[in-house]
Amino acid sequence: MNGTFLEPWLIQYVPWLYTESIIWTIIGLAGNGLFTSRFVIQWIKSERQQKLVVPPIFWHLSFWGSMISLVYAIHVDKLPVILSFVFLPFMYFRNLRILRKTQEQGA
Repeated sequence: MNGTFLEPWLIQYVPWLYTESIIWTIIGLAGNGLFTSRFVIQWIKSERQQKLVVPPIFWHLSFWGSMISLVYAIHVDKLPVILSFVFLPFMYFRNLRILRKTQEQGA
């Protein structure tokens, strides 16, 4: 794989990021799986309560799924893929902070 965006700058610091292996496929699938599972869990919770519910685990899965997917996107080293994930962890982390604050106030 010849990176065109970040690899020229990062390869000297993190050469393992740009090696090809089955591990990178597993990492990519794990990120995608976590990110997708959040919708399944949200759907099940909503169906059980017969109303729209966004459980706290939704935000945790969103954050970790987007973080793992961002690492994989950097490995793939294609600008459109990186841009699709680069801002998501920040937004989901903020939602987790709001969730924590709300839970502390309600406790």
